[in-house]
Amino acid sequence: MNARPRIAITGIGVVTPLGTGKDAFWSSLLDGTVAVDTIERFDASEFPSQIAAEIRDFDPSAYMNRRRLQWTDRFSQLAVVAAKLACEDAALTFSDPATAGVYTGSALGGLAFAEEQIGVFHREGLRAVRPLLTISVFGGAAASNVAIEFGLNGPAISNANSCAAGAIAIGQALEALRSGLVSVAVAGGVEAPLAPLTFGAFTVARAMSTRNGDPKGASRPFDRDRDGFVMAEGAGVLVLERYDDAVRRGARVYAEIAGFGTSNDAYHMAAPRADGSQVAQAMRAALADASVSAQEVEALNAHGSSTQAGDAAELRAYRAVFGERAARIPISATKSQHAHALGATGAWEAAITALSIAHGVLPGNVNFAAADDGDAIECARAPRELSPRVVLSNSSGFGGINAVLVMREPQG
Repeated sequence: MNARPRIAITGIGVVTPLGTGKDAFWSSLLDGTVAVDTIERFDASEFPSQIAAEIRDFDPSAYMNRRRLQWTDRFSQLAVVAAKLACEDAALTFSDPATAGVYTGSALGGLAFAEEQIGVFHREGLRAVRPLLTISVFGGAAASNVAIEFGLNGPAISNANSCAAGAIAIGQALEALRSGLVSVAVAGGVEAPLAPLTFGAFTVARAMSTRNGDPKGASRPFDRDRDGFVMAEGAGVLVLERYDDAVRRGARVYAEIAGFGTSNDAYHMAAPRADGSQVAQAMRAALADASVSAQEVEALNAHGSSTQAGDAAELRAYRAVFGERAARIPISATKSQHAHALGATGAWEAAITALSIAHGVLPGNVNFAAADDGDAIECARAPRELSPRVVLSNSSGFGGINAVLVMREPQG
C-alpha cells in the first residue's frame, strides 16, 4: 500500500473578538488582550450572566458584494469572510473546483437569526419575515455559502457536533484529503449565538460565568475560582492540502495535521464523564492515527472551557494519557482571552496550535492563578517561547462529544 499523504495547513483565516485576520488575532493573544466585556448586542440586565466576547467591528461589506450580503445572515457571513481570509493567506486559487471541499462545524447554525425573525413574526406578521430565513437557519448554510462564494463543486459538508464541531470539521477534511476524495479543503467552525433567547438558554442551564463585575477575569480555565464559560462569536477556517502539493506550488506550511480522533462519553447530554476516560480515548485515537507516542507530545492546546466539571475531567484525561508527565507538559488555554465560541472555538484553537508551531511561542492562560487542590498543572499566565514539534489540540462539547487533533512541525 502507498503511504498516506501528509496534510499541510497553508492558510489561516479567523474572525474573532480579538481581531479579524490571523495577524491581529495572534498579536492580541500574545499581548494578553481579553475580549470579554458587558454585552452590548442586546439587553442582558435580567440574565444571571451579562458578559460575552462580541465582535464589535465586523464589516462583511469589506469582503462580500451587496447581493451576497442580502442573501446571507451573520452566521454565513462570518464563515465566508474567514474562508476568504484563509484562502488569501494561502495564496490559493482553485484550479480544479470539482476536487475542492468545504467542511464546517457549528453548534447552533443560524438559530440566532431565526430567533430575530420569530420576534418580527409576532410583532408584524408573516409578511414581514425575511425570505432569507428559509436558507439561513440550517447548519449547512455556512458550507454552502462558502462553496457558492468560491464556485467549489466538491463536497460541502457541515456538522452540528456542539463545541467539538470545528475540530471535527477539520478532522473530516483531513480524512477526505487522505482518501483522495478532495485535493484541497477549506475547513473550520463558525458560530453566531449572541441573541437573547439563545444566550439566555445557556444561563438557565447554569453553564456560564456570572462574574459580571469582572468581565476580563471571568473566563478562567483550570483556575480553582472558575464558575463557568463565557460565550463568544466568530469563525475560524484553515486551508488544508497535501504536503507535496503545497511544496510544489511554493506555499508556506504552518504545520502538518498528523492525526484525528473522536469519541463520545455516552453518559449525559450536558455533563462530562467525570473520569475523563472518553476524552482520553479520543486523544489516544488521535495519537495512534498520527503514529505519535504520548511521550512525543511537547505541548497541549486545551479545551479549557472554564467549567468546574469540564476542566476537572480534562485534567484527569491528561493524566490517564500522559501519566506523571501530565503535570509538566505546557498547557495553552486561550479561552481566557477569546472566550468560547462553541463550534467555532476548536477551529480557532487549531489555528493557534499551528501558529504556535510556526512561531515557536505558546500562548498562556491570562486568568490562571491556582489549580484545584491536588491538581498539578503547567499552565503559565503569559506566553512562553517554546518550539514544540508535536502539539495536541483538544475539544469537547455537549452530548459528550470529544475531538482531538494532533499537529506537528513540517517534516521537510
